[in-house]
This record gives sequence, C-alpha cells and structure tokens, in this order.
Amino acid sequence: MAETMQGLKRSARCAEIDKSSIGQEVTLMGWVQKNRNKGGIIFVDLRDRSGVMQLIFENGSIDEEGFEKAGRLRSEFVIAAVGTVEARSGAVNPDLLTGEIELRVHKLRVLAESETPPFPIEEDSKTKEELRLKHRYLDLRRPDLQRNLMMRSRLTSLVRNFFTEEGFLEIETPILMKSTPEGARDYLVPSRVHLGNFYALPQSPQIYKQLLMCSGYDRYFQIARCFRDEDLRADRQPEFTQIDLEMSFVDVDDVIDVNERLLERAFREILGVGITLPIARMTWKEAMERFGSDKPDLRFGMELKNVTDVVRGCGFGVFQGAIEQGGSVRGINAEGQGAMPRKKIDRLVSFAKDHGAKGLAYAAIAEDGSVKSSFSKFMSEGEMDALVGAMAGKPGDLLLFAADRDKVVFDVLGSLRLELARQQEILDKNDYKFVWITEFPLLEWSEEEERYMAMHHPFTMPMEEDLDLLDTDPGKVRAKAYDIVLNGTELGGGSVRIHQDDIQEKMFQVLGFSMEEAHKQFGFLLQAFQYGVPPHAGLAYGLDRLVMLMAGEDSIRDVIAFPKMKDASDLMSGAPGAVSGQQLDELQISLAAQDIK
Repeated sequence: MAETMQGLKRSARCAEIDKSSIGQEVTLMGWVQKNRNKGGIIFVDLRDRSGVMQLIFENGSIDEEGFEKAGRLRSEFVIAAVGTVEARSGAVNPDLLTGEIELRVHKLRVLAESETPPFPIEEDSKTKEELRLKHRYLDLRRPDLQRNLMMRSRLTSLVRNFFTEEGFLEIETPILMKSTPEGARDYLVPSRVHLGNFYALPQSPQIYKQLLMCSGYDRYFQIARCFRDEDLRADRQPEFTQIDLEMSFVDVDDVIDVNERLLERAFREILGVGITLPIARMTWKEAMERFGSDKPDLRFGMELKNVTDVVRGCGFGVFQGAIEQGGSVRGINAEGQGAMPRKKIDRLVSFAKDHGAKGLAYAAIAEDGSVKSSFSKFMSEGEMDALVGAMAGKPGDLLLFAADRDKVVFDVLGSLRLELARQQEILDKNDYKFVWITEFPLLEWSEEEERYMAMHHPFTMPMEEDLDLLDTDPGKVRAKAYDIVLNGTELGGGSVRIHQDDIQEKMFQVLGFSMEEAHKQFGFLLQAFQYGVPPHAGLAYGLDRLVMLMAGEDSIRDVIAFPKMKDASDLMSGAPGAVSGQQLDELQISLAAQDIK
C-alpha cells in the first residue's frame, strides 16, 4: 500500500551525488529500475531523470519491516529512500555516473505501487513505436528520451538568453489568425460568434513579425508554436516549434552573422562541438548542380557530374533523347562499388524509378579496367572511355547515370547519392557539416495552377540586380533568401522582405494577383506598409529538427514530448476525436453521413 512522504524532503537527484558525498545522509526519491534479492542483502537500482543510484538494503542497517518492504519492490514502484552514501562494496560500474558509490538505506517509504509495465523502461527500446506512443507517459521515462527533452530545454533557454543579450525582444503573436493562401494547408477553427467564418492556426508568425517591424520593435524573437495540415514524415509533424526572429535595418549578412553566432554557442555549450565561423555559403544553383538538392549533405562526396556535352551525339538513344528535349545527362561515381551484385543494382534502378526516373544507366569498372555497362553496346569504345574519364572513374568504381529534364535528374541522383551513403554506412551523426544555401529562385512554375508561385512567400525580396527580369523573365529572378542546412536537413530559412510598394505590387502581378485580391488576403499588412516600413529580414528554425540532429536521432518524434503518428493521430489520448452534437449545433456545423464514424 502506498505511503505518504510524511515530511521527507528529497536532498538530491540520484546522479547529483558523487564520491564527495561519502559518509553523508541523503534522501533520494524515484522509480525502481531493478530489484536483485540475494537473500540477506537486497540491491535496488533507483532511477530518476538524472540517472541511477544503487541502493543496498541489509538487515542491521534497516529494520525488519523495511527489509521486507524492500523485498516486495517491483519495477516502476515510486519510493523514497533515506540512507548513507558509501563507496561501492562490489565492483565499480564505469557505465554509471554513480558507479563508484551506493546508498545504504535505513529508511524506506513506498510512495506509489505500479502494475507491470507493457514494455521495459530501457534505453534504445526495441518495442514497437505504436505501443510506446500509446503509453507515452511510460515511454518518456526512458533515459534516452529524457536526455533528449532535457537537451531541448537547455537549448531553448540558451536561445532565449542569446537573443536577449543581442537586443531582441520576445513577443508572442496570435494563435488564432486569418487564413492566407500561398502556403501549406491550414488547420481551421470554426467561430461560434461569427458563424460560417473560420480562424486558421498559424503556419508561422510571418505576417505578424513583419508588422512588429513596422511598429518599431527592431529585433523580435519567439519560440513559436506552428501548425500545418500536411502529410507527415520523420522530420515533420502537424504541430511543431519554430525559433522565429525578425530584424530591422539589416541585409542578408546581418541575419546570417547573428545566427551563425547562435549556432556556434549552442553546439559548443550543449555538445562541446566547435563550429568554425563563418559557415560556408553555396548558391542554390551550385547546390543543385553538385548535389542534386538544395539541402546538400556535405559529409561525403559522390557529387553529380554533368556529362551532357560528353555524350552528345553518341549512339545511346536514352541519352540523346533527353538532350534533344532540353534535358541533361548526369552521373555519380559510387567509388569502390564496382563489384555490386546485379540484384542490388536492380534495386537501385527501382529506387530511381520511384523518384521519377524512367530508368537508370550504369557502368561498372572491373579491377582490370574493363567496363561492364547496361548501355555499352550503343557506344563506341572511345565514347565510353571519354565518359569514364569525365566521371573520374577508376578500377572498382560504379558509375550511375540519369537522363531527363533537369528537375527529374536532380531529384533522382540527389536521392540516390543519399541512399548509397546510407547503404555504405558512411554517414557519421557526430560529424556536423553546416552550409548556407543562398540565391534561391524567387519563383517556381506550377503546372497545376498554370502560374508562378512564390518559392518562399510573396514578401521575399528579389536580388536587386534581377529586378528588371520580373518584367521579362520572372523564372530567372533570384531571391534574397537563405537556408541554413546541416547534414542534409534544412534547419531553417528566411529572407530579406520587400518593403517598397512598387516591388510588392510587381510581385503580386507576377503571381497572378490583382491588387484587389492582394488587399483581400493581405490588406492589413499592405495597409501597414503605407505608414513607414523599415527594411527588414528574418529567419525561422525548426526547433524540433535542430534538437533531433543534436541528439543524433532519426525522427523528431524522439525529441517531442507528445508527438503524433504519421496519420496525425495521438494514440495515447485518442485525438482527433468526435465531438458532441450540441457542440456542432452551436457552430451550425453539420456532418455528411459518410463522415460520421
């Protein structure tokens, strides 16, 4: 039966005690990890968020009733133990912070009993994620998850302190706002007072932080909750947290400078990892040409090579057809993989097709220098030699080629190089390679909408030297936008904002908006811009992604306390769930019969 604390006060957490405490009486409280009854002596591992302490119960140091209670302790019982810190009587455990000491208990209280957990509370759990998420309150007791959330807390505190020291003001922006276009799908909230109208949950505080710059607050930041109703993946959730900031009277270099110093401090103070500043920069065009991605992983090579001119006029119809249709032929050199079995190569071909390719050409270079290729019969020996030379191929290498429109080729080879790196297990999670990607295209053409769309948002400033192209060739206009990328993951992105009326009006025209439509959607922002708006720029990080990479995890679900599943459901609470008919009636909402489950 559970007891009360009866005035006991915890004097320290388990792993906050070390050899300097030997001989002291302390009171520890936590969860039973393990109980080992050796007859006349009982060893109990006590766990809290700091770590584990070994407790010793022995007749003579605790009364008979206390010894009997200790024998009945089971996993996840909550106890309070009062005892004396001693040097370990048995072997030292080098894997524990407290491995050189133990607590000889002379007073025990059982504060709460526990049923047998549905899975062991242990690091690197092999239990299916669905079961762990259903009992997330137990899953969160695991030491590895607790370390992740404590790291997240430390990082959040560091961010707040850093920006405060830099003269930023922490200001909250609304959660209930107006739905605006040009972004992901909104989560909508019906209004009871304004029937038939809806709020949207913010996808970001973008418009409000720009208004704060109009209001003269100069430097703003916020740890902001954001919501996007979109398909999920390992680094995406329907609700997530941004480190959001905006600055006035600045340009690209100013924003990059303050954020580089933030990252340098965070990695140094939390991980003990040094980041050399300034962080390298790479234009969007260079990133696509070399890595097939605007978030390149720089931890390994295997860069793309453009061999269009090398194979132009060759007899291989796949290459020629792509070139004649305005596409390109590019390849990657998987060094040392020339002996890859045909079945494995076939799987790479299937992988490429899944990413939009019609096929994948390959050439394996044997140790004697001979070439075995899927297309060699269509090329002369001289053409093949020239192609191998252009790819810097050598004995033992595997050359892989894609031929199509540039976008398809980049998508295929960019994904393929990452897949090959994963297969070869050459991605070191403790190797942190940062890069700024700059000069993004301002616009991208939507086949579905048959118009240009803003690659970032409609308030992104074009590069000054490209302004004339807005009238003549909008697709070639570069943006004053920048993303910070770490190990192939976009940590954050931002841009310099448009603050001049004529440029903003031109941007809306290119996007297919009339000024009437623009004012209907963004009227309050455009009106504010009539009253003196300073040049401003900003950036937002995905806090969850940043912590995920710092913690060496593969999914942001492992750094969020209560995450959603891939279908945006919460297995623990049962959300989303049905609501009562009365609630729907108050909102004048009716459900189609097929929607009622």
